[in-house]
Amino acid sequence: MSPMPISVIHSFSFIPSIMHRVESLLVASNLKKMHLDHCMQNVVSTVKVLEAITSKSCGESFHYESLETLGDSFLKYATSQHLFQTYPNHHEGLLTVRREKIISNAALCKFGCSCKLPGFIRNARFDPQTWAVPGNKSVSLELEELDSKGAKAFISGKRKLRRKIIADVVEALIGAYLSVGGEMAALVFMNWIGIKVNFNISPCESLCSILPEKLINVNFLESLLNYSFRDRHLLVEALTHGSYMLPEIPRCYQRLEFLGDSVLDYLITRHLDNTYPGMSPGQLTDMRAASVNNDCYAWSAIKANLHKHILHASQDLHKDIVGIVHEVSKLSSASPIGWESDTSFPKVLGDIIESLAGAILVDSEYNKETVWQCIRPLLEPLVTPETLTVHPTRELTELCQKESYTINKTVSRNNGVTSYLMEVQAVDGTIIDSDEYSGYVDKKTAKKIVCRKILKRLKSKTQPK
Repeated sequence: MSPMPISVIHSFSFIPSIMHRVESLLVASNLKKMHLDHCMQNVVSTVKVLEAITSKSCGESFHYESLETLGDSFLKYATSQHLFQTYPNHHEGLLTVRREKIISNAALCKFGCSCKLPGFIRNARFDPQTWAVPGNKSVSLELEELDSKGAKAFISGKRKLRRKIIADVVEALIGAYLSVGGEMAALVFMNWIGIKVNFNISPCESLCSILPEKLINVNFLESLLNYSFRDRHLLVEALTHGSYMLPEIPRCYQRLEFLGDSVLDYLITRHLDNTYPGMSPGQLTDMRAASVNNDCYAWSAIKANLHKHILHASQDLHKDIVGIVHEVSKLSSASPIGWESDTSFPKVLGDIIESLAGAILVDSEYNKETVWQCIRPLLEPLVTPETLTVHPTRELTELCQKESYTINKTVSRNNGVTSYLMEVQAVDGTIIDSDEYSGYVDKKTAKKIVCRKILKRLKSKTQPK
C-alpha cells in the first residue's frame, strides 16, 4: 500500500464517526417526516430536530437543554392560557391540578410514548469500537418496526430510558418548532403529539360590582404600568388578597396570578434566549432560574411601592410586609436582588407582579408584547451573564458531587422558628464542615443561608495555594 499516502489511510479511521453522524441525521429526518405527514409544514431543519433528541450524555457539542428550557416555558404558558379560558369558574388550585396533568413528566412521557418518540432519542455516547457496518450480515442486527399514526420507522435493539428524558425531549421538540417556526408551529407540533391547546380568545366576564376608584389608586397604578385598563375591575382583582374578599369582590388575585406566572416565565425565557444567543444551555437555565422566582418579583414590587396598594385584611401579612420592606431598604435598587437576601419575602409580593401581568394580558386580549412592555420596567435591572450568580444550594451540591462529599441535613420548625442543621461528610464519614441556623424564615431561606456559609469555607479550602 506504499503508493497510498499515510494520511489517506489514517482518514479511514473517521468512517465510523462519519457514518454515525449520517445515521443520526437519518433518525432525525425520519422523526421530522412523521410529523410532516401530519401537519405538512417544513419549518424545522433536520439538524434542529437532531439537537432536540440528543441528550447531554451523548458527549456531543450540542444537546437539547436550551431547547427544552424554551419549550418548557411555552408549554406552561400555552396550557395555562387554554385552561384559564376554558374553565372561567375554576380557582387557581383546580387550574394548577389540571395543568399538572398535562405538563408533568409523567404526562409528557405518555404523550411521547404514544408517538413512539423513545425510539428516536439519542442518550448514549458513541463508541467507534462497537460500530457495525449497516447491512453487514455477520453482525446480528434485529430491527423493530414502529408504527406511529400511520408513519413507519425502524429501531435496533432495546434500551431503558428514564421518564424525565422522554419528557425533556418532548419539551425540546416544542422549543425547536417554536424557535424556528414561531408559536403556531409549536402549537401544531403539540397537537400532533396529543396536547390539545386552544388559543381562541373568549371574553372575560367581570364579577366585581364596586367602583374600582373607591378601592385603589387607579391613576397611580396605570401610570406606573404605563397602561390604561379597559376593564379596571381586573386591576382590583389583581391586587386583592384572599383575606380581603367581599361580596362586591368575589374573587382574589390567584387566578390572574396563575396566568401571569406562566406568561412572565415564557416572556423572560424568550428574552434571554433572543438577547444572548451564544450562551451555553446551562447558562440559559441558570439565568432563567435567577430571573423567574418569587424573590426577584417581590423585590420589584417593593421598589415600585406596590406593597402599599395590596388590598388585604391580615395583621400578620401587614407585619411581614413592613419587616421585609425595612430589611431590603439596605440593599441597592440599582442591582438585581440575586440570592444575597437572608430574609423570607412574603409570597404575596411576588404574586402581585404575576397577577398584574395576568390582568394586563387578559385586558389586552392576550397581547404578550403589551405585557412585556408594561412589566419589564418593574423588573429592571434584569440579570445578565455578568451579574449572574448561581444559587448557593446548587453550587454547594455541585461542589460536593465533585469532591464525593455527602450532605446530611436536619430540619425542624416550631412556632414560626426554622432550625436547619447541615453536615458535609467525606467518604469515610469524617465531617468536613457543618453549620446551623435558627430564625423566623422559611425552610428554603434557612437552607440558602447555611449553604452560603458552608460553601464559602469549602471554596477557600479547595482553592489552590
